[in-house]
Amino acid sequence: MSKTAFLFPGQGSQYVGMGRDLYEASDLARSLYDSAARILAFDIADISFNGPEERLKQTMYTQPALYVHSYILSRMLREKGLEPDMAAGHSLGEYSAYACTGAFTFEEGLALVRERGRLMQEAGERTPGGMAAIIGLNTQQVLDICAQASSAGIVQPANFNSPIQVVVSGSNEGVAEAVRLAKEAGAKRALPLPVSGAFHSPLMEYAVEEFGGKLAATEIKKSGIPVYTNVSARPAATAEETAALLHDQLTHSVRWVETVEQMAADGMTRVIEVGAGKVLSGLVKRIAADVEILSCGTIEDLAAL
Repeated sequence: MSKTAFLFPGQGSQYVGMGRDLYEASDLARSLYDSAARILAFDIADISFNGPEERLKQTMYTQPALYVHSYILSRMLREKGLEPDMAAGHSLGEYSAYACTGAFTFEEGLALVRERGRLMQEAGERTPGGMAAIIGLNTQQVLDICAQASSAGIVQPANFNSPIQVVVSGSNEGVAEAVRLAKEAGAKRALPLPVSGAFHSPLMEYAVEEFGGKLAATEIKKSGIPVYTNVSARPAATAEETAALLHDQLTHSVRWVETVEQMAADGMTRVIEVGAGKVLSGLVKRIAADVEILSCGTIEDLAAL
């Protein structure tokens, strides 16, 4: 039996103007953006629609902006009768996936995302670090490079995005050494990313400590459909496991290649990327070439679907 998956993007997919067309066309979108402003205590619609880009790129704003945008689109897709059989999200996108599938409400998820973004930004300021994309080397080569580069500073794979694209994360010294070694090893590209911290690395430990309390105070339910998690590349079996994996996600790698492979093995034949940009669509194409790929980020995309 063919199965449809909703996939939700993470940081890096945002752009100034995202969601404006939804707000202008939909009462639901206006209502959710208004609710979000009350929960966040700042106007996420204005930041999403008007920027400036430097502000939207700040983690504490990027994460709520992407979450709200993706959630609205998932609701609008369902209103059109498009129901997912399974879901996953890349890093921040995992929260959109859980909200979409009923593990927590829109409001509960947004409160978590607000704290996650704030704490991750603070962690980046307290313990400066960075990330870099390495393209053209296989997973084992990047693992070996991180092991070698760790003599210069903390560095580990943060995102296994495709068979030949791995993002590494850690201290500035560790990441710089990994970039140098990757170029020596023949990587097509090895370049630092414009991020405000070493996400999915031990340098996020400050965020983990406080965020654990926020997760514990949130009533998380078992999602209505399988949500494949970043940490294990499989669905959580219980609500308790969901909370534990969201907690661990801050310092662990995003196992995106394994996630997509597992979803395909479990019957996924069609993907709809729900949210800003088409980053995940491009990655899925490189991992599971036989899967039909659609994206839905605008009113125009909704009409086409």
